[in-house]
Amino acid sequence: MKKKEIKIEDHRIKEKPYYLPIRDEIDIFQAAFRSKIPVLLKGPTGTGKTRFVEYMAYTTGMEMDPSGKENRESIAVITIACHEDLTTTDLVGKYLLKGDETIWVDGPLTTAVKKGGICYLDEIVEARKDTTVIIHPLADHRRVLPIDKKGTIVEAHDNFFLVISYNPGYQSIIKDLKQSTKQRFVAIDFDYPSREQEAAIIQHESGVEEDTACDLAKAGEKIRHLKGHALNEGAGTRLLIYAGQLIKEGIPPRRACEVAITALLTDEKEVQNAIMEVISAIFP
Repeated sequence: MKKKEIKIEDHRIKEKPYYLPIRDEIDIFQAAFRSKIPVLLKGPTGTGKTRFVEYMAYTTGMEMDPSGKENRESIAVITIACHEDLTTTDLVGKYLLKGDETIWVDGPLTTAVKKGGICYLDEIVEARKDTTVIIHPLADHRRVLPIDKKGTIVEAHDNFFLVISYNPGYQSIIKDLKQSTKQRFVAIDFDYPSREQEAAIIQHESGVEEDTACDLAKAGEKIRHLKGHALNEGAGTRLLIYAGQLIKEGIPPRRACEVAITALLTDEKEVQNAIMEVISAIFP
């Protein structure tokens, strides 16, 4: 099976993503980027962590440089969805046979380190601990990546930046970051936006009318009150946007919420009924 070489150009953000700041996360990220301090994003599913990384990659790359000339290229974002089968080889690279010769193919982490870009390890706690330790020398003052199979050490490009994320709601003793990993980062907490902010996001992303966006934001807020009682996880903004998009396409609001929110949050009929009671009160 062939493994294609990763091209950094393919990972640049072409258009400015929409992102509505919730607190001071933009200032923190920019300060960390300038100081080369890796960033850890913590928060529930669907609260905009991935969108935030893409937004920061674009805006940071497009900032005016000291000479006054605008940089027309965003910083590339190489996203790696972490899972329990992810190996160090998957991140760093491997030797492959090509015809009669053996060639080395860089993995996504090595590509970002060499070429300069944001390496975003999404849901880092899903990866094995013996895999994640590879980022330790990249996440402190050394900023180097040892490649044991080649017997080399790669110094990070000036624009290399490491970002990791996870959802504390799913955290357990088994799936947790080691303190030796955590203490190499600064942490930015993500949470659900206020009702007004969420309505603005829903309206922009789905194209529904303002009143409908406000109702969806209200529904999301009320459903989250069930978290801890009947739900393990509240309705993320992403699900509310999906419901808005279906409504925009002509699906009745209650049905749109049922398929985009209720059926995704739980399989338990009693809990589904409780969620639908909330939705029915807002969309009679």
